[in-house]
Amino acid sequence: MIKEAISHENTVRFIYPKSRECLTFRIRVGREDMKRCQLIYFARTNPEEKKSEEMIWKYRDALFDYFEADVYFSKIARYQKYYFCLEDRSGKVEYFTIYGPSKKEPTEGYFEYLYVNEGDTIKVPEWSKGQIYYQIFPERFCNGNKDNDPKDLAAWGSLPTRENFMGGDLAGIISNLGYLKDLGVQCIYLNPIFKGDFNHKYATTDYYEIAPEFGTKEDFKSLMEACHERNIKVILDGVFNHTGIHFGPFQDILEKQENSIYKDWFYITEFPVNVSHHNYECVGAYKWMPKLNTSNNEVMEYILNVMEYWIKNYGIDGWRLDVADEVDERVWQEAKVRLKEKYPNILLLGETWGYGLNMMLGNQLDGVMNYIFRDAARDFFACESIGTRELDHRVNQMLAAYYSEAKHSLYNLLDSHDTERFLFLCGEDKRRLKLAVAFQFLFLGAPVIYYGDEVGITGGKDPYCRKAMEWDERKQDIELRSWYQKLAKIRMQETCIQIGEYATNICEEESSIFGFIRFTDKEAIYVLFNRSEEAETIVLPVLRKGIYQNMLTGETTTSQEIAIREKFYNGDVLAYGGKVREKVEPYSMKVIKQI
Repeated sequence: MIKEAISHENTVRFIYPKSRECLTFRIRVGREDMKRCQLIYFARTNPEEKKSEEMIWKYRDALFDYFEADVYFSKIARYQKYYFCLEDRSGKVEYFTIYGPSKKEPTEGYFEYLYVNEGDTIKVPEWSKGQIYYQIFPERFCNGNKDNDPKDLAAWGSLPTRENFMGGDLAGIISNLGYLKDLGVQCIYLNPIFKGDFNHKYATTDYYEIAPEFGTKEDFKSLMEACHERNIKVILDGVFNHTGIHFGPFQDILEKQENSIYKDWFYITEFPVNVSHHNYECVGAYKWMPKLNTSNNEVMEYILNVMEYWIKNYGIDGWRLDVADEVDERVWQEAKVRLKEKYPNILLLGETWGYGLNMMLGNQLDGVMNYIFRDAARDFFACESIGTRELDHRVNQMLAAYYSEAKHSLYNLLDSHDTERFLFLCGEDKRRLKLAVAFQFLFLGAPVIYYGDEVGITGGKDPYCRKAMEWDERKQDIELRSWYQKLAKIRMQETCIQIGEYATNICEEESSIFGFIRFTDKEAIYVLFNRSEEAETIVLPVLRKGIYQNMLTGETTTSQEIAIREKFYNGDVLAYGGKVREKVEPYSMKVIKQI
């Protein structure tokens, strides 16, 4: 038994309430070490009546296995003491308590969960689970109203810079909602639309006004109504970590200096204040974006009021919160309490380039932009710098890091306005992009399309990733767009893809074939990728006997019996009931389902 690998803490990462009557327990153990993990629990007031629950294997990374158990109580879950009984593959049994592993069944040192309050339960908006997002950079999507064009407008589709404007606006988005619906989009994420400096609008100057280059509040209201009529949700970009220098309170400081009532709204380092990163803290030493003091109660109230204004008056479905991990956590805690109480179905989605676990403890945000997923997909499909085993390790380590309720709402992106286009990273090899998109759409979580990726737009980092959308069908990659539509259709039709579990089942060290299963109690779908120039035939283990069909081509095959001593990846924890032989062509993939 690998004792040093065993881990459980009485924190939300290892035990949390799904409801007032249900607790989820988790434990980490050594990879391929445990034959059985059992939860033993009892009420504090009735220690003689112990109950047990078999824990289910969930994930396996390079070092660890992760087990979970959901325990339902007839009343509110409270004052529950518990410990674990672990049996390794040699038959050795140990018990695990707050003191660590022990050969003797414990009489003390129990873990304990005290009480589930209503506000403790882990809930995310049901609509956000498995959603298909479409990210729009408003200035570059479509020019639908020439009357609000900025001066010195650059030609649509010309070389983008960090300063030029091409005329994209809200009217342009409205005019293309049919296109988005046909693509399979279920939720639009809009980069900043409020009045601000620069074409990106991340230097906000008025949080209560729409940027005049994008339209009016009436235009935005029309957009919200048109989206909701089509069952498309909308989340806005909330830039609350910093502002632009033309934001009213910062202008007041420039004018009144030490006498300004807003001097504590920012991190002023010296007076007099000029437009210089030497006078105040700002984002990345970028003097045009002074950092707000979000620890200031007045600033926090201002932010919460802005957030509620657009929810209450325009019916937005949530917020994507810019650099959320740099904002005082009290702001998101208050947003969770105040806004969720009035608008329980709004989504609070934070930008972070790491795990963002501090914001995912149930008392702040519902989800995060999953750059961990993006990095794994980039390295495997685009850069080809990692192999199948490393990909398997990364995605399972990632899934094990988050509580179950959040995993289906993770915002799984391949690229964004802050990164190179994924096609660019692929060296313009569309085959690799198609594999990555399939991985994204069939993986656990919510896939994201960055505007134009579906028609073949490419480009390096900002500003080249912010090119104008290509609307001339003669210049669009229609075959690529069809690929997105096909995958979106599969995701929307298949429950196990939307909200099912995940397990890797093909992952050999020397092979470029990677495969996983998405499954529920009733059904399963098998996904295979070949990231190489050579066709390869593999034996695919399946959970049940029967006839299997390639969902992309219609081809069928019948499962065969598994031979004695035949071994498969994760076969010790997945109850394979048969196998099928599949040939996977170079840089191609298969989606297989039992019929």
